[in-house]
Amino acid sequence: MKKHKKANKGTMKKVLQYVGRYWYLVVLSILLAAVSALLTLYVPILIGDAIDLIVGKGQVDFSAVLSYLIKSGVVILIVAVAQWIMNVCNNRISYRVVRDIRKDAFDKLQVLPLKYLDGHPSGEIVSRIIADVEQFSEGLLLGFTQFFTGVVTILGTLFFMVILNPKITIVVVCITPVSLLLAAFIARKTYSMFKIQSETKGEQTGIIDEMIGNQKVVQAFLQEDNVLERFDEVNERLRECSLRAIFFSSITNPATRFVNGLVYAGVGFTGAIAVVNGNLSVGQLSCFLSYANQYTKPFNEISGVITELQNAFACAARIFDFIDETPQTPEKENADVLQQVQGKVDLEAVSFSYEPEQKLIEHLDLKVNPGQRVAIVGPTGCGKTTMINLLMRFYDVTGGKIQVDGKDIKDVTRNSLRTSYGMVLQETWLREGTIRENLTMGKPDATEEEIIAAAKAAHAHSFIKRMSKGYDTEIQEGGEGLSQGQKQLLCIARIMLSLPPMLILDEATSSIDTRTELKIQNAFAKMMEGRTSFIVAHRLSTIKEADIILVMKEGKIIEQGNHESLLRKRGFYYELYQSQFS
Repeated sequence: MKKHKKANKGTMKKVLQYVGRYWYLVVLSILLAAVSALLTLYVPILIGDAIDLIVGKGQVDFSAVLSYLIKSGVVILIVAVAQWIMNVCNNRISYRVVRDIRKDAFDKLQVLPLKYLDGHPSGEIVSRIIADVEQFSEGLLLGFTQFFTGVVTILGTLFFMVILNPKITIVVVCITPVSLLLAAFIARKTYSMFKIQSETKGEQTGIIDEMIGNQKVVQAFLQEDNVLERFDEVNERLRECSLRAIFFSSITNPATRFVNGLVYAGVGFTGAIAVVNGNLSVGQLSCFLSYANQYTKPFNEISGVITELQNAFACAARIFDFIDETPQTPEKENADVLQQVQGKVDLEAVSFSYEPEQKLIEHLDLKVNPGQRVAIVGPTGCGKTTMINLLMRFYDVTGGKIQVDGKDIKDVTRNSLRTSYGMVLQETWLREGTIRENLTMGKPDATEEEIIAAAKAAHAHSFIKRMSKGYDTEIQEGGEGLSQGQKQLLCIARIMLSLPPMLILDEATSSIDTRTELKIQNAFAKMMEGRTSFIVAHRLSTIKEADIILVMKEGKIIEQGNHESLLRKRGFYYELYQSQFS
């Protein structure tokens, strides 16, 4: 319970920090809420005075009654305008706060270490940034719309009731704590339940996202029943926790209405006695009963708001947890900017592991001279792709250091390091937009001639020209509608256009047919001239011309040399080569 209270306070503090940016709108909203509530409370006084002018048949002061009715109409009109402006202010506050939270969440996404993204389903992260923030937005808007007005109405009603009759007001105040205790009890119960509901929704979104992206594999291995069973299990848990949350939240209104009935009955009974004893007029009793209704109504609304706010804060806690995640190691204040990179790369006693208890790369040493082509081969899981991640500083080494042109990559800006590399991965990525926009990501100012030349070098020009609008053809995110080979050719053309000083090719031709691959290899050979290149390959035929071949096993370089020298050694590389070409 203490943990929940502490978490709730922390969430509230962060929400107030965001809301505090728009304090002027909050102040205006509170003032308008006060005006609206107080004028609303003034109407029963006018009506009560009008009732007291209706003494009996033939004893009605119609002109005075009409005057009170006109005053009431004007007051109600002012209340309507005040509430309209207040709602505009509340909408602005809510949606600006939500915009700021989403922006901060997306900004955090850009600086989170890959370790976090690799360890969390993408659907769960999407659920936090989209669904949880949307739910928080609805709760916050409801809170602003009803909370301020409700509080002012309660205080104002008590003030007017005390002026009319302090004794009857005491009856109202004595019954009030029952409503507050009920609301507080339900709020405590619903927060933890809505938090579980929000987490389960995120898990469900993660499964849906996973299945949409991998439906072919699911159907190929006849896993539909297993996937449905897994989804049904999560769906059932979501049903159960949602029902519990909704049950407790739904009893709020009936419970507070019961208490409100007690208040109204108490006011009616004590007020009737006061009228009989001549301590209260009929008009004043009518006014008091109206106040009793207006006094208890905000308790219904606020108790409903509290339930919604518990849901909103549960969602807010999840998004703030995401925003508060530890970002990647910040760059040094005076980090160098790599310029005119020659391509000299040194790895000195490099050690790295994804999990502390599972060693992967230990004391790895490597010296690469400018313009050398370095091929990295070895069995799956030996650390080839990990080494690429370390070179690009997607992960930081846990021991040793990596230098580019004599500078530790931890002492240079990430942007200058990564723009010094051109990377083509086995997993292709194309963003939503035209083919031209995808090709020029690394060189936005490229000319038409340069774009076409790069596409021709990558053997992508012919299929691009066959498309409906050529280079201006719109493609969806991920390159839907293109074959895997076509997507990879576009990624290769993108690198050939930007031509950075160093290259990383991680199974860059894995999805391309053999005939095209031979042409691409020739284009790569020209592109790699004078550029330091790291080539990860399973097909050893593609790396025969490499200056250095690193043979990795269990995170260590066990053999090193060119193709001929490694074959003469008849070691592990020789066995790999024979297994492919024997």
